[in-house]
Amino acid sequence: MKKSKSLLLMIALVLVIGTALAGCGGNKANNGNTASPTNAAGNTNTGSGDEKLAADQTLRLNMSADVPTFDPGQAQDSQANVALKLMYEGLVRIDKDGKEGPGVAEKWDVSPDGLVYTFHLRDSQWSNGDPVTANDFVFAWKRVLDPATVPAPPYAQQLYYLKNAEQFNKGEIKDFSQVGVKAVDEHTLEVTLNNPTAYFLNLMSFYTYFPVHKSVEGNEKWATDPKTMITNGPFNLSSWITGQSVEYTKNDKYWDKDEVKLNKITATIVNEASTEVLSYKNGEIDRSGAPNGDIPPDQIPVLKNELPDDFTLKAIASIYYYEFNTKAEPFDNAKIRKAFSMAISRQDIVDKVTLGSQVPAFGYIPPGIKGAAEGSEFRSDYKDDYFTEDYTEAKKLLEEGMKEKGYTTLPQVTLIYNTSEGHKKIALAIADMWKKNLGVDVKTENQEWGVFIKNRQNGDYQVARAGWNPDYNDPMTFLDMWKTGNGNNDIKFDNAEYNKLLDDAYKEVDNTKRMESFHKAEEILIKDEMGVMPIYYYTQVSLVKPYLKGLTSQYDGSVDYSRAYLLEH
Repeated sequence: MKKSKSLLLMIALVLVIGTALAGCGGNKANNGNTASPTNAAGNTNTGSGDEKLAADQTLRLNMSADVPTFDPGQAQDSQANVALKLMYEGLVRIDKDGKEGPGVAEKWDVSPDGLVYTFHLRDSQWSNGDPVTANDFVFAWKRVLDPATVPAPPYAQQLYYLKNAEQFNKGEIKDFSQVGVKAVDEHTLEVTLNNPTAYFLNLMSFYTYFPVHKSVEGNEKWATDPKTMITNGPFNLSSWITGQSVEYTKNDKYWDKDEVKLNKITATIVNEASTEVLSYKNGEIDRSGAPNGDIPPDQIPVLKNELPDDFTLKAIASIYYYEFNTKAEPFDNAKIRKAFSMAISRQDIVDKVTLGSQVPAFGYIPPGIKGAAEGSEFRSDYKDDYFTEDYTEAKKLLEEGMKEKGYTTLPQVTLIYNTSEGHKKIALAIADMWKKNLGVDVKTENQEWGVFIKNRQNGDYQVARAGWNPDYNDPMTFLDMWKTGNGNNDIKFDNAEYNKLLDDAYKEVDNTKRMESFHKAEEILIKDEMGVMPIYYYTQVSLVKPYLKGLTSQYDGSVDYSRAYLLEH
């Protein structure tokens, strides 16, 4: 095993560095595999039927990028999502069937009006042996909402469901005791909402709501050293070598440790997708693909035929798109943004470039997200027909936009993307379409993941590739990121009518009316303003060794490795 790992790292050092396909957020769908608990040694019990656990319960993975932060209050991307859900646990866990189940909270009560949730915490411990208490959640949530927190947590608005949370975050209220979260006692947390929120329990499994140990207070670098990371989840981060590897070790203090079969998870950090696939074929890793890894698009047809028992392709509720910086020239003009979006062929991209059976996108909310009625989907209720690909109309709009801006020549345009074979191929194909259909030369530039994320956040770009995985199953998770002031609003979108529609949806109890507000907001975002350029709705391709069982993935493509296990092989 050590030899294989070394080989992967040696190969990685001589190849071009690349990085992740996924964008952010996340939750899970299931292989349906189970095994009986391990014995004291943790490695010899027989699973269901003739299954027998491998003696070495070490799961080997690859990550296509470093985790930008191990701080739940600062996280906002798919790599952090995978890592933090190994290291921490919230009040609620999402089970293998996609349902909300007990986490740190063993049960909860909801008031008849849907505004007050009372969580009853089980006896559980931090990795250092301290008890996990209701006050740890109050501390963590205050830390996210505190306007003095630096840098400002990008997901602070995710806590605005709490009474007075927005006012505290904006400095309008100074006393945190007025915010709707209170430790009644060490084992009882009372949460008061502004409005009834059907998906609030689902949100309790999201990393921004995770507890944080009070030892982080006064230590700005606590999340950069495994020795100072006190966690409450199934695994501890035991080793982290930036740009090379991470290692997680089973947390014996975790309350549900008997259901955790793995003793260790090791992950190399190799940004080259073809190297990841090679290491999978060589038996050096046990799973390849998103959300933490990457598979080259041009290898998908080959792998489907070559490894049919390992290969999986499924549609997920996520979108791949390009962001326009609406405050940067020339994309501070809506007609120019529309021209660029209308001047590409999405079908050609999915048929000839991505090769993963993706679906061309003409809206922002993907299939798989719940609609108004039980069992319905938003995308089925409201078709994504907000625009068409029309190269003649695109040229006309570009000319009109340039005239409005006073341009005789369009300023130089640069498209940035995080380093990845897939992103590069898409970027080159789209740049070629813009040249052919608009007569515009666009420079493409790849950037390392951490640099890329910061440039998007800071608005240091014109056009940037992006992807979004939902944080919970509701259209709000796709649309509220573009509200004025949202920490994820990298396009600097600022539309008063759009903001009001989402505010109305926050408060609305009638789900049909909520969906209508979402539809109108999406229409403004795409049809009227083209703040983002939809490209396709994701599918997820992965390779999984037949002996790896117990993985949990869901509608959005995120994967929970915490209950995985390895059979003898």
